[in-house]
Amino acid sequence: MADSIARPPLHAIENVCHTFVLPSGQRLEVLRDVSVEIREDEVVALLGPSGCGKSTILRILAGLIQPTSGTVRVRGAPLDGLAPGVAIVFQGFALFPWMTVVENVRAVLQAAGLPAGEATSRIAEAIRMVGLTGFEEAYPRELSGGMKQRVGMARALSLRPEALFMDEPFSQVDALTAEALRAEILDIWAVHHQNPSAMLLVSHDIKEVVMMADRIVVLSANPGRVRTVVENTLPRPRDARSPEVLALVDRLHDLITGHELPDLPEPAAAPAAAPQPEILPTADVTDVIGLIEWLEARGGQDDVFRIAAESGRDFGHLLQAVKAAELLDLVDTPRRLAVLTTEGRAFAAAPPERRKEIWREKLLALRLFADVRDSLRQAPDHRLPREFVLETIVMRMPAEDYDRVFEVWIGWARYGDLFAYDEDEGAVSLQ
Repeated sequence: MADSIARPPLHAIENVCHTFVLPSGQRLEVLRDVSVEIREDEVVALLGPSGCGKSTILRILAGLIQPTSGTVRVRGAPLDGLAPGVAIVFQGFALFPWMTVVENVRAVLQAAGLPAGEATSRIAEAIRMVGLTGFEEAYPRELSGGMKQRVGMARALSLRPEALFMDEPFSQVDALTAEALRAEILDIWAVHHQNPSAMLLVSHDIKEVVMMADRIVVLSANPGRVRTVVENTLPRPRDARSPEVLALVDRLHDLITGHELPDLPEPAAAPAAAPQPEILPTADVTDVIGLIEWLEARGGQDDVFRIAAESGRDFGHLLQAVKAAELLDLVDTPRRLAVLTTEGRAFAAAPPERRKEIWREKLLALRLFADVRDSLRQAPDHRLPREFVLETIVMRMPAEDYDRVFEVWIGWARYGDLFAYDEDEGAVSLQ
């Protein structure tokens, strides 16, 4: 143990800052003075709200992005290029749809230059490890979401990485499948004579990081910074219903909620030299309306933790709905409560058409919607390609999942009868 502590971290970033430069020349700061270490034989989780730069940190550690400033190290040495011994499991399955399971796994081994014989044995081993035996010749269209993610895991594990990086790997599958996948990946990691020896998990799911991680790096947004690092010394296997696990979950709830839903506005800061990224909470319209109706049925307010527990909703997703309702001035968030504002009560009591009017008025108070409307009005046929909106999202929210933000953006706009979207032509138009 002493030797392990004396060795430098497997991967580390020190005082990293990162800024995206927009086409206009403006600079958007997404990370400020971030330091993170990943040691051998541990699982580290990056936990924080949308827009805090979790995925950017992962990509910097992997060598996919070079930070604006700061140091990236592998075993104490400065990183030059891609980090060696790292494999990544992405949020989207990122499978080749025209390839079978075996061919999808083989593709990464061929890219790594492995001989055909060794690649074949590794493919068989990886498929067995993730429980896909019997599905070797299946195509992605024939697989469930959980099975697709197993292919992604098999592809990563076939490389026998020293470190496995996972970017929201279970967010696209149902709760039971996610629970099974988490347990299986921990079982694989726990066999110490095989790789990976370390894992980095990007997540917004508090229960997930408590069940998986040894250290939890809690981040804040605008720009992304490390708020605190929580050591998780609970022994494995962990029981999600144990008092110790529930206590740590509650502690992290308080940390996240206290920062993301503060009781008082932050003190006015000095004028910034550069604009800060905008944030559009990734909550669907139905999530926001469901929250408002839940609060209306309970006298206009409820505890955020109680809502999650009683509704069975993931806390991270619920928090996005609360933040979306707050962004639209329909909900306020004193302490751990979500409370309907006067306009929120009016929305809850309104008939469907009036609800849409209120929603539309709120959207037009947000620059991301107002600017696109103005551009559409100036367009000759009042139509713009989807790529125009994506570019606008990239400029305003460079650290975000652009496709997911667009889905939310157009969903909000459609509900408010603000914009229409032709999926066949990929065109946005005035409603």
